[in-house]
Amino acid sequence: MRKIRYVTTALNTMTNDEILQLRETKLLNQMKYCYRNSEYYQNKFKEIGVYPQEIKSIEEFRKLPIMMNKNLERSSQQESMDRHGHPFGMHFCCSPDDVFLTATTSGTTGIPTFSYTLAQQDINNLSKAVSYMLEYARVSPGDRILFSHALGIYATSAVLPGIRHAGVLPIDVDVRAGTAAILQYARLTKPTAAMMTPSLAEHLIQKAPEIIGTQVSDFNLSALLTVGEIAIGIPEVKQKIEEAYGCRVYDWIGPIGGSLAFSCDSDEYYGMHCVTPDFDLYPYDLVDPDTKQSIDMFDGVIGEAIYTSLDRIAVPMLRMASGDIVQVFTKECPGCGFKGLRVKVVGRSDDMLIVKGANVYPAAIKQVITTFRPDVTGEIRIVLDQAPPRVTPPLKVKVEYGANMDSSNLFELEEKIKEKLRQEVRVTPEIIWCPSGTLEKSMAKTPVFEKNY
Repeated sequence: MRKIRYVTTALNTMTNDEILQLRETKLLNQMKYCYRNSEYYQNKFKEIGVYPQEIKSIEEFRKLPIMMNKNLERSSQQESMDRHGHPFGMHFCCSPDDVFLTATTSGTTGIPTFSYTLAQQDINNLSKAVSYMLEYARVSPGDRILFSHALGIYATSAVLPGIRHAGVLPIDVDVRAGTAAILQYARLTKPTAAMMTPSLAEHLIQKAPEIIGTQVSDFNLSALLTVGEIAIGIPEVKQKIEEAYGCRVYDWIGPIGGSLAFSCDSDEYYGMHCVTPDFDLYPYDLVDPDTKQSIDMFDGVIGEAIYTSLDRIAVPMLRMASGDIVQVFTKECPGCGFKGLRVKVVGRSDDMLIVKGANVYPAAIKQVITTFRPDVTGEIRIVLDQAPPRVTPPLKVKVEYGANMDSSNLFELEEKIKEKLRQEVRVTPEIIWCPSGTLEKSMAKTPVFEKNY
């Protein structure tokens, strides 16, 4: 098994304590940089009642209040548009002339934010990380990679310079061009690898025989890199995609374009390996999602990830509440021997539901239901009759039964699913059965909720 290493070569010969000391030094410098160059951060430190130079360690820093979240970021962005004529926010720390690339969140929960605004140094850091990820996935200079995401202003476009930096040619086909276009360009260009969401990867498995008359395995990909959804961490989903494509699938994440983590070349999923600890504190800083109080780090700990930049020029983040609920593993990877932190995304704090006092994440429900394949397809929708997070019991869940499932056996299957959900997720839902293929699958991120309010 090939071991994942850190992107910055010097880190690979350092102890964990030495890496922590390096991160601490970079954090202190980043705080001073933000304070000198951003009115937003000057005001935040004044509100807290502390100057950056008074903070001497990461542990002291983790005790500070949250300094940024999506609502504050949008307010900061609006103020900078009103006062300075740009959308990069009052936390912007360089000249607009120095911006190399800007990309936004999708804006599905509000006005898009330009979190992925990168100066040349920022894009250089990210590109080095992307290049290494491709190298690990055995994508080499001169290869072609099918890149099927929402293109243009959206966040995934920030990795395109890194693909080119690796000497790899991106065949970038916007998902909005449709399934037929993606499959046609895959057939014409014969890529070595592909990057897309897990939803699109599963969608193409179904549609390729209908549209181009071949299986996705006929593309002969050597690697598939997926992002944006909780899917590859579900063993049944990982196995389905790998068997269909005939290659390894790698799960990756690039929080606000400031760091990178990806899974290793293992049959079992051991989380995404954080290969850029000198770029960002992620995922070392965790808080309780309700109280926002700091949580101690230990193997298997679960909490909300707090983003803090360590080496960012354009829009550095200090203690930004991400909304991502993650599980962090501190022990050596059983698969590849990587000694750094590994992370598995559990859910989103804004997706969390409260049912009879229990906190329930949709991803946990999907993970349990997917274990019943092939009796179910794995597609679900959680039906909400009122605005979350509180749900009046029973929680309603639409579940697709498998194409070969005898409907006379659904009652027995339903009881098994309910019992497993009761034991593992602490919820006993009302299951609404749907025929195979009736819950529409998105080519980007498949929605988890069906809202009736």
